[in-house]
Amino acid sequence: MFFVLKQLWKYGIGTMPLQDLRSNSTTLDTPTPDITTAVHPKLDVVNDLDQLLEKAPGLIKKIFGRSLHIRHLDSGSSNACEWEINALLNPVYDVQRFGIDFVASPRHADMLLVTGGVTRNLEEAVRKTFEAVPSPKLVVAIGDDACGIGLIGRTYAHYGGVDQIIPVNVYVPGAPPSPIEILNGILKAVEQTQ
Repeated sequence: MFFVLKQLWKYGIGTMPLQDLRSNSTTLDTPTPDITTAVHPKLDVVNDLDQLLEKAPGLIKKIFGRSLHIRHLDSGSSNACEWEINALLNPVYDVQRFGIDFVASPRHADMLLVTGGVTRNLEEAVRKTFEAVPSPKLVVAIGDDACGIGLIGRTYAHYGGVDQIIPVNVYVPGAPPSPIEILNGILKAVEQTQ
């Protein structure tokens, strides 16, 4: 047990030291992200749910001319963010009454909510799902892992943040972020299309 803890202290979580990952170009297909200088737009903390939900229907109707359809994509998360996303549909938030709905197919979606850092096994699924979404292809990264600042960094089996694979419009950091922060991120992504 002591040996395992010593190895974790020395190398961190992962099977290769970070220095070896960076120097071994045959292991990685893409450059190592510099997460210390990554820019994550700071979301305004909005505690007034009524204020958010008041502007949501008008904004969505103005941009899309109909309701906003969202496809959730799990690229290797711990399921904490999924619980918070599911809370958007409960009677407290009930975002469906304001024209925000979750769909089963990326072909019917306006936006992707991506949770978790991208694992090597799910990289192709993330790329194909993004390609299947029609324009404007909005992407919101939910949680620290999806934003590239999570506990599990870049390893041989994990790419880190979602922006290493597909472009991201809005980052919603947190482990996990609250439903109101997720809703705020969704509306900020919609505002960017104006």
